[in-house]
Amino acid sequence: MSEQPTGTGQLRTLAVRITEDLRAQLDVVAQITGRSTTEEIRVALEHWVEKTKSDPAILQKAAAIRADIEREAQTRRNAISAIFGAEGTTEEKAEESTSAGRPATRRGKTSDE
Repeated sequence: MSEQPTGTGQLRTLAVRITEDLRAQLDVVAQITGRSTTEEIRVALEHWVEKTKSDPAILQKAAAIRADIEREAQTRRNAISAIFGAEGTTEEKAEESTSAGRPATRRGKTSDE
């Protein structure tokens, strides 16, 4: 009985070193469930990842990492603006206004500019 991966995307190989005892236990579990040892490992990892995603400590760390990424991205956007001028692309302006919580507005030139 073969079970298909629940995730999306192409399967990739991961080499993991385990003890002989753990390998023997995995082989027995695979025999009992009718799946391959590789499938058992993948299923176990999928369950572990799902469990980890709901861990409050992990969620807090993920939020901190996301905030760091956003700060770094803003710093890089600012650097690009400093190099190439204050005029960003329409896409950047829309993104900035969306993240600021207000609609994008376009400022036209006045007759005295």
